[in-house]
Amino acid sequence: MFDLGALLFTWFSHIDEFIPNIDTMMQSENPLDRDYWNSRYLTQSTGWDLGEVSPPIKAYIDQIEDKSIRILIPGCGNTYEAEYLLSLGFLDITVIDIAPELILSLKKKFEGNKNISIVEADFFLHEGSYDLILEQTFFCAIDPSLRKKYAMKMNDLLAPQGKLVGLLFDVEFEKQGPPFGGDSAEYRPIFEPYFTFRHFERATNSFFKRAGTELFICLVKK
Repeated sequence: MFDLGALLFTWFSHIDEFIPNIDTMMQSENPLDRDYWNSRYLTQSTGWDLGEVSPPIKAYIDQIEDKSIRILIPGCGNTYEAEYLLSLGFLDITVIDIAPELILSLKKKFEGNKNISIVEADFFLHEGSYDLILEQTFFCAIDPSLRKKYAMKMNDLLAPQGKLVGLLFDVEFEKQGPPFGGDSAEYRPIFEPYFTFRHFERATNSFFKRAGTELFICLVKK
């Protein structure tokens, strides 16, 4: 005899094979959200982490004489840059990231250091005024559709004559990001409405594994 109850039990017990997992659906709609990045840090799967200050940024920091300038590092990651700045005596550093696990780790790492502020926040909602913003793999981590908004927000956060300095990937990646790549011809019109270009060229002192794939930028707020 046909057993409808048994059939329904079998169907419902395997329903997840036919209906997509709601968490997966939500993640696919917004793959670069807080939970995504928190997971990346929990699993230590941020493959572009150098484990040290990027040489071009280190060289730029080394020539700054005024240690009191207000510095922001957005999408800071493990922020070797902030650690290096503090070692040189810089007095006013703010780092921002969206991943709670990372922020917790950084607060423990820099506990008691009054010269650094560690902020868990969405960069695009952050308010403040800075003399220098350091760019190190944040631009490549956000969806390319946000790049114009990025340039506008950077301009907004900088004080008059403030600078956006750092590195952009000057290469297209085979796999879908992050990291997301691009080239100077693509980037230039994004920044031109908001910045005067001091440097915007291929880096000559990149970390050896990134040689020939980085664009060093030094942009001054208009």
